[in-house]
Amino acid sequence: MQEEVKAKLQKMAEAARFLSVDMTGAAKSGHPGLPMGAAEFATVLFARHLRFSAAHPEWEARDRFVLSAGHGSALLYSLLYLAGYRDTTLDDLKSFRQDGSKTAGHPEYGKLAGIETTTGPLGQGIGTAAGIAIALKKKKLDAKVWVLAGDGCLMEGISEEAISLAGTLCLDNLIVLWDDNDTVIDGAAASVQAVDMPARFKANGWDTIAADGYDLDTLDEAFAKARAAKRPAFVAIKTTIGKGAPSVEGSAKAHGSPLSPEQAAEARKTRGWNYGPFEIPADILREWRAAGARFDAEAEDGTHALLRPDMRPAFAVLKQKFIDGNYSKATRAASGETLAVIAPLCPDLVGGTADLAEPTFTKTAASKPITHGDFSGNFIEYGIREHAMAACMNGLALSGFKPYGGTFLTFSDYLKPALRLSALMRLGVIYVLTHDSIFLGEDGPTHQPVEHIAALRAMPNLNLMRPADAVEVAEAWEVALESVDTPCAILLSRQGVPLVRKSAGKNMLAKGAYEISPAAAGARLLSLIATGSEVALAIEAQKILMANHGINSSVISMPSRFLFERQSEEYRASVIDDESVCVSIEAASTFGWDRYADIRIGIDTFGESGKAEDLRERFGFTPAQIVRRILEAL
Repeated sequence: MQEEVKAKLQKMAEAARFLSVDMTGAAKSGHPGLPMGAAEFATVLFARHLRFSAAHPEWEARDRFVLSAGHGSALLYSLLYLAGYRDTTLDDLKSFRQDGSKTAGHPEYGKLAGIETTTGPLGQGIGTAAGIAIALKKKKLDAKVWVLAGDGCLMEGISEEAISLAGTLCLDNLIVLWDDNDTVIDGAAASVQAVDMPARFKANGWDTIAADGYDLDTLDEAFAKARAAKRPAFVAIKTTIGKGAPSVEGSAKAHGSPLSPEQAAEARKTRGWNYGPFEIPADILREWRAAGARFDAEAEDGTHALLRPDMRPAFAVLKQKFIDGNYSKATRAASGETLAVIAPLCPDLVGGTADLAEPTFTKTAASKPITHGDFSGNFIEYGIREHAMAACMNGLALSGFKPYGGTFLTFSDYLKPALRLSALMRLGVIYVLTHDSIFLGEDGPTHQPVEHIAALRAMPNLNLMRPADAVEVAEAWEVALESVDTPCAILLSRQGVPLVRKSAGKNMLAKGAYEISPAAAGARLLSLIATGSEVALAIEAQKILMANHGINSSVISMPSRFLFERQSEEYRASVIDDESVCVSIEAASTFGWDRYADIRIGIDTFGESGKAEDLRERFGFTPAQIVRRILEAL
């Protein structure tokens, strides 16, 4: 690289470094250490190797830059402004971390063009980037995904899941740049990990490259090698946290506290940056804007959506088929049959499972596995990597696909951080969570979910649906396919359930709750509110209450509180009135049911290992026991 070019790049790096210093200083909050230490390699990447157009941020064939170490957000915002992204202004940088600002404490997808995904929970960016890389492969786009990760990202367990999967699939369009500054919040990284990181990546099937974070020539060469690699590439870049601030340079003190005015002044003097806060010389800004416009001529706005046909006729036929056949298998089986019908019709649908294809019924005859040599399929065998599966699904959704992934409900604990980002980013990801109650039986309490439904219901912007039978399963899938900005979790039974819906008309599940078995003529004393497999149980209890005790009741199926709470007040009052005593019946924690029910019948202990029918007796979930519990409460 010519000396003149290197001199320009160094000045550009200083601009990125000190904008980050100024942002955290103005906010009196933030993380200057990473931006100061990584300024040089980020500049070389953006100015010479990253294929992007600031004027066309949605260009589909662009490279993606994912800041997995999201606490270094000041660096990303600085780069976006300098490169010329129109919706990132100097005023945005000045309002860093303030209420209502687009420059949030950690990068948030949708707030600014150029933020490819929400990051901050360490390691999530790597997992999401793997999903984006798979999506780019499927679309046959010659684009790379560059991930900036720190020690914290690489310590989180999700990183191992993601890099192992990426190595297995040979994602040669995925590049991880390791900001190797040997520093964590509590001190030296060496005090908490003794890992030969390049060897770790090499063992997972990656190419490994080393670079000095302040030698522009070696950085340039390393990034060129990474782009040309035939396997996923890992670039170990040796840096110094807080580079340029003598009093905190190389120290954990530089991580999460802004420089004081005196320290900032000292850094300016040390680096020869003779400009005031947020002041960028015109010649340096011109160089940055030229870097952001390098690919304008070949870039174009927008993405090419994978069009899906009108699915309503297919769902109508499917529901009628279930009714005509009096379908009484497990709802997981009904889900599998639904997928067999809809998957061939949906070019955007990409499925997968965490090594549970058969028990979750997520793989059908129409499923073609994606492999390291062939990305034309529509099904990803994630292996036992629930967390990476969920993060990859986020990446696929960000890239225009409609992903679904299956595992057991109890294992949703393993993927919840990525599921939370699905909800936060408003992505229409579909989670197929089977074995939804203690009635899975002999596998015992480790596999029997109890608190999981309540926990997932508490998550904002997550549509949790627990269908009662095959008809509601089809309706849940119809809702999930149409969901654009809300992830859906479909909870499914292992045990068989009877068909309780006899109408294939309009989608009643879309209302969230509805009267599935009306009361007899006259005033109703009770409203039995149930979900999933307990709806059939409630209907049997309803019959006993009337026949043996003369108690008039109705049964309400409430597969989705999320959807019900978005209906009109008039509709909600028509389903759950104030006149009757409401009873909730769900084989799970009763937590949260006080919102709807006066009497709450559930399970507030862990389960047991045994046959499903024996567990029904043990935990009081037979029709006769439900009736007894209601009468005792009355």
